[in-house]
Amino acid sequence: MYNEELVLADLVGRLRPVLDSLDTEYEVVCVDDGSSDDTAAILMALQDSWAQIRVVRLLRNSGHQAALSAGFDTARGDYVVTIDADLQDPPETIVEMLDAAHRQGVDVVYGVRRDRRSDTFFKRGTADVYYRMMRRVAGSQMPHDAGDFRLVSRRVVEAIRRLPPHGRVYRLLIPWLAFPSTEVTFVREARAAGTTKYPVSKMVALAVDSITAFSAAPLRLATWFGLLGGLVGFFAILWSFYGWLTGSVVPGWASMLAIAGFFGSVQLICLGLLGEYVARIFASSQNRPTYVIGYDSLDAVSEESART
Repeated sequence: MYNEELVLADLVGRLRPVLDSLDTEYEVVCVDDGSSDDTAAILMALQDSWAQIRVVRLLRNSGHQAALSAGFDTARGDYVVTIDADLQDPPETIVEMLDAAHRQGVDVVYGVRRDRRSDTFFKRGTADVYYRMMRRVAGSQMPHDAGDFRLVSRRVVEAIRRLPPHGRVYRLLIPWLAFPSTEVTFVREARAAGTTKYPVSKMVALAVDSITAFSAAPLRLATWFGLLGGLVGFFAILWSFYGWLTGSVVPGWASMLAIAGFFGSVQLICLGLLGEYVARIFASSQNRPTYVIGYDSLDAVSEESART
């Protein structure tokens, strides 16, 4: 959750009946990703009427994937469902997910969007390109149109927690782990309230993180750019030489323009790709945590019990 005060009442109204109907123990781990509105205060007040709510507040806004990591690290259930608070992913599908996990004996149940009419044409188009590209990176086991709405078993959670914390993109990482899985489909709904927390800039950042965290293909792409640049440069030299022989160009103009322009752009692309990977190595070497928990209501309850 990040600045979701407007949607919390609707979320509780739909999520609680679903979880109560399961006839099993559960907890709702609400990861507040450094909200600046009243999200945390509303969650704390909701605990009085819904004891299963557990509030985990991060000290700063750490991003969607880091907030998911905080949820995986703190959740205690035999099964864990990750879901955003905006109600675009329907809580009612959780029942179907849990039933599929028990019936088929799988560790992962992906929520796959069969209808995205609530999204804009641009969002649908870019999402389609993203998933097609990621299937090339992570393999065909990655479901198309499966976001971060999924159910995983405790076995998957423990496998995730043993991995390095940096560079986790869960919609690629979990399919890559190759645990037995299945899918359930749902209709993606419009946001219940508030505004999107995933603008174009964050979608682009997710795509870059997905590629650079999961594949060395861009580095190989830089090599191919270099080879292509050499080939184009060779033909540009031949063309310039022909122009010099026929006297049809100002001496030196064609060769300078073709070679300097093309090779300059290729070098910049390659340096940018290398910079992405160097930046990741630098961030990893610092060994800084991807998130810091500032408050966990479960710890607060434990401390209160210990004092009494």
